Amino acid sequence: MPRLNINDTRNIKGRKVDKKYVLRNLWKYLKPFLPLLIAVFACNIISTILTLLGPRLCGLAIDEIKVDGTTNFEMIGYYAVILVITYILSAVMKYLSSIGMAYISRRMVKKMRCDVFTRLVSLPVSYFDSRQTGDVISVLSYDIDTVGESLANDVIMVLTSVVQFVGSFAMMVAIAIPIIAELGAVASPLLLIFIITLPISVFITGFIVKRVQPLFRKRSRKLGELNGFVEEIVAGQKITKAYNCEEKMISEFSQKNDEAIDAYNTAEYYGTMTGPSVTFINNVTMTIISVFGGLVLLLGATSASVGDISTYILYSRKSSGPVNEIANVMGEFQSAIAAAERVFRVLDEQPEAADKEGAIELKDVRGDVEIENLNFDYEKDRPIIKNFSLSVKSGQTVAIVGHTGAGKTTIINLLMRFYDPDSGTIKIDGINSQDVTRASLRRSFTMVLQDTWLFAGTVYENIAYGNTNVTREDVIRVCKAAKIHSFITKLPQGYDTYLNENAVNISKGQKQLLTIARAMLLDSSMLILDEATSNVDTRTEQIIQEAMRNLMKGRTCFVIAHRLSTIKHADNILVMRDGNVVEQGTHSELMAKGGYYSELYYSQFESY
Repeated sequence: MPRLNINDTRNIKGRKVDKKYVLRNLWKYLKPFLPLLIAVFACNIISTILTLLGPRLCGLAIDEIKVDGTTNFEMIGYYAVILVITYILSAVMKYLSSIGMAYISRRMVKKMRCDVFTRLVSLPVSYFDSRQTGDVISVLSYDIDTVGESLANDVIMVLTSVVQFVGSFAMMVAIAIPIIAELGAVASPLLLIFIITLPISVFITGFIVKRVQPLFRKRSRKLGELNGFVEEIVAGQKITKAYNCEEKMISEFSQKNDEAIDAYNTAEYYGTMTGPSVTFINNVTMTIISVFGGLVLLLGATSASVGDISTYILYSRKSSGPVNEIANVMGEFQSAIAAAERVFRVLDEQPEAADKEGAIELKDVRGDVEIENLNFDYEKDRPIIKNFSLSVKSGQTVAIVGHTGAGKTTIINLLMRFYDPDSGTIKIDGINSQDVTRASLRRSFTMVLQDTWLFAGTVYENIAYGNTNVTREDVIRVCKAAKIHSFITKLPQGYDTYLNENAVNISKGQKQLLTIARAMLLDSSMLILDEATSNVDTRTEQIIQEAMRNLMKGRTCFVIAHRLSTIKHADNILVMRDGNVVEQGTHSELMAKGGYYSELYYSQFESY
């Protein structure tokens, strides 16, 4: 059971995204690219300014058209050539800006993904105990990609829109002021209508954005939950089929999928309301400007030509367009900010506590273990281990038995310092485990767990995992001792046979044998076997037990076992119940007592 994490933002409902927090952390990733970022922005500004010259050139060309037949086609052609050159240069600058931003985005995403993965590797076991694997993977893939895509596309779009708006509005003012000076209040709506409608557009955008922020945050959370569910089902597909739970799983998936889709649709629905609303206001503005522009010409204003009014209308479209574009990307921004927050929350998670100052390296370990008055709970007021004490001499084998939930695996977690006790001490060779480095402590143990873990690679690479100085002869030696050498030699490429990701091309028992061989290869003073032979048949188990007894000589061994027949030769058997050691002794001693251990032992035979 995981410790509760009060910093787990997934459980905080309705909390607003901290944009300052996101932008502050995002800047840390952008800062190394500042020179290139400036160059990208410069190219973008130049491109936008060149684009803004287009309406003015069009207006000048229109003014060269005369109704009296004196149209200057040479000047019209000149303006057309300048216009084409201007737009070509603008396109080149835009292209350079886009590829530059894409480069920054990809490099930033690469760095961010490396940082997240590095942080995940450094986090304590309790972090993963309290989260779905799929949700963690969602942060590493979907959320980071969302941030990268938004940076590559939306930032450039917003920058372009801002420059375009400022430039267009400045040109509109330059055209409108002489007209207003000549005609007075009649022409004032040319600017007034825009000054009035722009704040309305900004208000609507802000109003909607403020309300959709939590929706996009919820969308990211629901997608993470869906990914977590899918990962669990894919990993446990055999159990699903064995229990004929396909329909149930489909039903649960449909429910979670509906929740994710509903969250997605709700966020998109309200997020996309901004664009159409602003577009409507812009169209109204455009219509009013066109009407008053025509009125200016009818009144015979000498300060305005047909080209000027045409230019003014084009600039009004260009100035309102950026507001509309910004409104349209705000939904994507909200999604990116919510995703970025999830990423940075992971990066801000506290890694496994650092070794205390002055911690020493555990070297030349004999394997004496002393546990005194150990107390531990995963959740407050729900103790798992209560006042637990144990003394183990070097080379002894200690078996830990008891019903599920008695605290057996918790003892192992505390020995390995995956968790630290609430009180009490664990000493290795007389040294408090809190006073040594975690790395050296864990190197002194070798673990074989009930859940086998093999990666995509060759048989040899899987067995040699964690040991850099191993030779092929060493691997063959331990495989012979684990009684798996003959099986490996029958594989298509022997020790070089490739195992796929979950090693589904070999049996569960064979996987377990490979992990046992891997453990035998490590030169450590202490060995932990957590149901290590649970996936092996009885006959093979007996052979392995005999081989392992020879290899375990001189090692301190902790064995967690449900099948009590496998731990008869243990030097000491701890019988745990509700976090307490209720009995301890050898197999024969405990059987002679006729207590709880004997009940467990006989109950296993009755169940067969």
